[in-house]
Amino acid sequence: MDTNENTTANQPIVRLENLTISHESGILLSEVNLTLQEGEFVYLIGKSGAGKTSLLRSLYADRPIAGGSVEVCGFDVAHIKRRHIPQLRRRIGIVFQNFRLLDDRNVYANLEFVLRATGWKKKEEIRNQIEKTLTAVGIADKAYVNPMHLSEGEQQRVGIARAVINNPTLLLADEPTGNLDPVTSTEIMNLLLDINKQTHTTMLISTHDFMMIDKFPARVVVCENGTLVDTEQK
Repeated sequence: MDTNENTTANQPIVRLENLTISHESGILLSEVNLTLQEGEFVYLIGKSGAGKTSLLRSLYADRPIAGGSVEVCGFDVAHIKRRHIPQLRRRIGIVFQNFRLLDDRNVYANLEFVLRATGWKKKEEIRNQIEKTLTAVGIADKAYVNPMHLSEGEQQRVGIARAVINNPTLLLADEPTGNLDPVTSTEIMNLLLDINKQTHTTMLISTHDFMMIDKFPARVVVCENGTLVDTEQK
């Protein structure tokens, strides 16, 4: 089965067992074991090229899995059928380092696009959800501004709004502060932590920003030597 609709409160949000990810030159990661429970906030660190982005992509079925067990939000991602991938991705929010916003429309229309693409139809419900989400990320006054006219910190707040607007079970962030100055990075980390505490959304945050890890301590897992190491289990 691709899904388990009878997910219990105690079932992990992410469970990887002996995951293997390959690339053109061979095996990138192997024997990856990781469990994330509901509401956890976890950092994913490692050198460039160590496999952090590939690992994140494998969780939302955007990277082929060469072996092992991958369960995400009740889906068997290692054997997921193509028709079930949109259902999986509705439960996952993704925040990118370079924002990936649509520059041909304003902030409101960026978020409306996401909602309509995931099945929202009623205009009033869409408006209420967008307004609520923009307020939550602190940019309610930027709804009708083109994202290219925003600061980088504001653009990342739009990126976070896009990621959380469907109330995901899991949020994946790939270097969310990588393009930001230290002050703005702190604001973005505070925002992610606030969302984590208020909504119990499980978060896996890829980062090189060790100052942020020192400032906001949490569980750390490391991509190194072709596998994943949980620092709490060393």
